Amino acid sequence: MSATTFAAAPPVPRPPSVQTIPALGAALLLLLGMVAIGQMVSPKQAALYLLGAALGLVLYHAAFGFTSAWRVFIADRRGEGLRAQMAMLAITILLFFPVLSAGTLFGQPVQGLVSPVGVSVIFGAFIFGIGMQLGGGCASGTLYTAGGGSVRMVLTLLAFVAGSTLGAAHFHWWAALPHLPPISVVKAWGVVPALAMNLALFALIAGATVVLERRRHGRLVTNQPSSRSGLPRLLRGPWPILAGAVALALLNFMTLALAGRPWGITSAFALWGSKAAMALGIDAASWPFWSRPAQQAALHGNVLNDVTSVMDFGIIVGALLAAALAGRYAPRFRVPLRSAVAAVVGGIMLGYGARLAYGCNIGAYFSGIASGSLHGWVWMVAAFFGNVLGTRLRPFFGLEVERVPRQTGC
Repeated sequence: MSATTFAAAPPVPRPPSVQTIPALGAALLLLLGMVAIGQMVSPKQAALYLLGAALGLVLYHAAFGFTSAWRVFIADRRGEGLRAQMAMLAITILLFFPVLSAGTLFGQPVQGLVSPVGVSVIFGAFIFGIGMQLGGGCASGTLYTAGGGSVRMVLTLLAFVAGSTLGAAHFHWWAALPHLPPISVVKAWGVVPALAMNLALFALIAGATVVLERRRHGRLVTNQPSSRSGLPRLLRGPWPILAGAVALALLNFMTLALAGRPWGITSAFALWGSKAAMALGIDAASWPFWSRPAQQAALHGNVLNDVTSVMDFGIIVGALLAAALAGRYAPRFRVPLRSAVAAVVGGIMLGYGARLAYGCNIGAYFSGIASGSLHGWVWMVAAFFGNVLGTRLRPFFGLEVERVPRQTGC
């Protein structure tokens, strides 16, 4: 009788252990921040800080990146990330459009982020798209990956703030260029036609990714997370990307309910940078961008009074908590020179482009389309072409153009 040899099964990799000290530190920051903001501003502002933390945790655990999703599709026609974005947008407009048409939610007035469409939006979104690929992240991606321990993304964030400040200083010149007035399809067409048109466009984009992906690969390629299930997976991740899409849609709706307007990110960067400029003796308060009374009050007031700033702080802390729970908080302080240069150049383009285009991938694209703003769709198209150019520029800075989505979405 011949002996049969059986190969030993490969060991199943164990998930990283929870990093107790960073996790406790993040939890303490959440608790102290909530208490301080609640006392100094209001309980509602404290709730928005926690809502920002929830967004950071979802972004990290679902690896929900706009930058990598667009790059992988551009480079290799893998469209899972883009289809998740379409699903997120579809859920969001189903929640938003009826409420925005009514003008109130739970008895409180609400309004969308509806902005003009013109030269500044097209150019700003285009250079924002280039910056996404050079900087390595979008607005949400920069915050959550910086909070998750990426030192390179801290460089991008600092340059992002600088670019936003420069954009605020120049904004009046760009705003004077030819443009259309703000157009809301909800108000122009009504809820049902606006929903039908937007849902049809989401389906068309998702369908196009399916056709192109099958043509390239013969099938749809998915990036399956590990098989952990139940409470550990809920707390430690990773989450399926569609779960992230649903969660982001619901959290944006909660932002609308609490703040009276949808989720935004980059207006806070212009505020932080302008405050820093004033501390250095630059008269940022004289810039037309800050001319309105509410903006003057924000510029001269406590940054904790600013809804966007508080939510941004929450995103960073929430991502730190998520990274520690996942056992993946490991800052690397050595950044290659070319990569650092790309982070700074990309960050400046992100910040400057966001100001010119009335927002970023969140305020202009996600929340803009969710608000029924025509400018959100224009932003998407212009930013996508910017991503095409940015993806081609990445190798010149020693940056990889990967063919498979990574667990960190940016």
